[in-house]
Order: sequence, then structure tokens, then C-alpha cells
Amino acid sequence: MKFLHSFAAPLLLLAAGAAQAASSWGFDDAKLTVSAKKAAAGAKETDVRQFNDKSAIIPTPIVFDSADSLKLLLTAKENGKGKRPHQAFLVLRDSATGLEAPFPLTVKDNGKATVEIKQADLPIQLAIATTPLKASLVLASFGSSEGFNKYIFDIEVTRDPSATPIVYEKPLRYGKLDEIHHTFRADPTSPPKLVSLIFVLAVLATVPALFIGWLALGANVSHLSKALGAAPVAHGVFFGSIVAMEGVFYMYYLSWNLFQALPVISVVGTAAFLSGAKALGEVQSRRLAGER
Repeated sequence: MKFLHSFAAPLLLLAAGAAQAASSWGFDDAKLTVSAKKAAAGAKETDVRQFNDKSAIIPTPIVFDSADSLKLLLTAKENGKGKRPHQAFLVLRDSATGLEAPFPLTVKDNGKATVEIKQADLPIQLAIATTPLKASLVLASFGSSEGFNKYIFDIEVTRDPSATPIVYEKPLRYGKLDEIHHTFRADPTSPPKLVSLIFVLAVLATVPALFIGWLALGANVSHLSKALGAAPVAHGVFFGSIVAMEGVFYMYYLSWNLFQALPVISVVGTAAFLSGAKALGEVQSRRLAGER
């Protein structure tokens, strides 16, 4: 008796492990229907198939037109009892390209599951497939029960000739592109001749305007010698700075860039400001003395 009791516990554990290992997921009471999307109330489905996890592969493909709706109802079971799996998918696969599209089933706690597919739900790669799509059912969950993954039937995707054709557009791929050759035009060395001519005429027009203004205001050229005698440096530098500023503008127009012209303009401008203040002070002193 003691010998038999020593073997009883290991045998029970082995039997429990074998029963646990034998448990697996499956399904029953599956019903596959294909009906028109806008079918009238009470109209019969165009195609009805019934099967379970022990059934053989459905021999004839399911015709799935652009106006149809494909619906699958079943009861998911774990070890023969209705139960809700953690994962439940109807997977459609294009055998020519290997592309797959999973469609999740809506499952209740008692294992009742359903999924409805319209042709608009298919990825464009599967919607334009020229070979029948292979439909597989996937049921699995946490725990030691073996998951279910089985190819069940084929779907032949067809389209109404009067419907708008589906056109596959190749997706944008980021990567190396062909080299771009672009010829950049050289920067202009001078403005257009017409613009330059207009500004030259505008500058030349100020010369007669200056002389006319002097005659109208009564300019006294005889005071030139007295002004140069009282402040020769101020008047000379002021007049020279005006000429120098015009020279800077000319060089900027001819060949200089902005970074070359700005330092010279700052120096000439400072000299013009200081000498001009001194020269105008000398002119004011003569005017206060009554000399005009």
C-alpha cells in the first residue's frame, strides 16, 4: 500500500498537466453571410456558409462585390466552453504579395463574436488583388491554452464595372533622390540702365536748381575769400567731405558692396558733421555782424 501511495501524487500531477496541455481555443456555430449593402428589409443573403473549427476548408471562394457586406458570427470557446479570448481576428491575406490585414472581432463574455467587413474597409492593396484572399481566424489569450490560427476560406474580391475604379498610388518614400543640377545666375553688378539714367538726370537737375536758388535768395559770392580766411580748414573739410560722399556713392554704384561703403561713409559723415558745425558757426557770425 505504501508503494502505491508513493506513486499516486506524481500520477495525479502528470494527469493534471496533460489535461492543461490539451486545452486549446476553438470556435463553434460559425455563420458567414454575404449580403448587399443596400438590401431591402427581409431580403435573403446572397451567400451563407456554416462551419466550425473542425470543418474542412470551404472549397469555393466567397464572392465579395463592391456593394456587398461580409459578416461572420461565431462562438469562441476555450476547451469547449464559451469564453472571451484576449485576441480575436479575422485575417485576410493576399497570397501573391504576402500582405495581410487583420479585422478584430467584437466578442462578448460568453464568447459570442461578430465582425462585419465592407469592401471600403479593405486596404487598397487587397481591394485590387487579382487572386482570391485567404481568410484565417485567430483566437488566443493569456494562459496555457493553445491559440487557434487556421486558414478557413477564400474571398474573391470583385467590383461593379460601373463603379469608380480604385487606383493605387505609390506611397511617398523618403530616401536618396536624383541629383538636381541648377545653374545660379550671377549677382547683378549694376542696376538697370534705365533706373541709373533716371537718377543721373535727377542729380543733374539739382545743379541749375541750386544756381536759381542762389540768385533768388541773393547769394553773395564776394564773401568767399573772407569765409576762407576766417575758417579755411572748416570750410575746406566740409566742402571736401561733400565731394567725398558723392565719390563713395559712385564707388558703391560701380564696384563696392555695402560692407565696403559703410565704414567710409561713417568716416566722411563724421568729418562733415564736425567741419560743417564749425563752418556754419563762421557763417552765423558774419550774419550777426550784418554782413550778407
